[in-house]
Amino acid sequence: MNAELIVDARNATGESPVWQAQENALYWVDIPAGRLHRWQPDGKTDSWQADEMLACIARSPAGHWLGAQESGMFKLAPQTDGRLSAEKLVGVEHARPQMRFNDGRCDRQGRFWASTMQTNMGADAVGALYRYDPKNDGIVDHLAAQIEDLVVPNGLAFSPDGRTMYLSDSHPSRQLIWAFDYDIDSGTPHNRRVFVDMNSHPGRPDGAAVDAEGCYWICAIDAGQVLRFTPDGKLDRSLSLPVKKPTMCAFGGDRLDTLFVTSIRPQGIDLSDQPLAGGVFALNPGVKGLPEPLTRA
Repeated sequence: MNAELIVDARNATGESPVWQAQENALYWVDIPAGRLHRWQPDGKTDSWQADEMLACIARSPAGHWLGAQESGMFKLAPQTDGRLSAEKLVGVEHARPQMRFNDGRCDRQGRFWASTMQTNMGADAVGALYRYDPKNDGIVDHLAAQIEDLVVPNGLAFSPDGRTMYLSDSHPSRQLIWAFDYDIDSGTPHNRRVFVDMNSHPGRPDGAAVDAEGCYWICAIDAGQVLRFTPDGKLDRSLSLPVKKPTMCAFGGDRLDTLFVTSIRPQGIDLSDQPLAGGVFALNPGVKGLPEPLTRA
């Protein structure tokens, strides 16, 4: 099952792929570059520049993007001059300097969840997971952490019925994926338990997606694979990529049966064995995904 390179993007850290059916387009970000990218199946690509590092995105029904950056969450809109206009919606008080947002997505009800980490991948557990839901939480100046004691939080995803939330920690000191029971009315996770111990599998757990059958797909960074786990945590299959550091996956295409995968292009090392590092890939996983929820923010 070969991975097709769709964009030789050479992203430093490609992340947060989101399929937009109404545009027949895939969007994603390059975090340190602060850029939002778009690819369409005819091969056309576009990019827009933000003023801060841009970690993860969710689409609004009104057509703009909600983006988690370094200093908070912003309403973002692509402009014809190649810039992203930004309106700050809520700030974040990081545990220490040199932190940014990382992985994020909406729950099935449209609440936006996003996590933070140290930019230097430090081992201190100062990362946190935040929920942005002004419709329920009201207008606030700063986000309140919902889950703390995280190092490099990742792997956020929700089961098809929205009643299970998944979260991983990519740091080498953790390498775990957790499952939570999720209250869809209040947007509250509880009953945290280990779903998969990735120390027993190749790679570290990065970004994820859930398919229509309720199985959890996780990018195994450093192993060049995407792994599929059943709802009871059993490894079901693995797909290989021509790069070592896949970062996040998302279902898309006309029938939501294509798995798009972003990746990292490491700096300062020999890439002769992975010249396509930083690219965006398309795979045929043999199952369909679910539409990505729109944010209600």
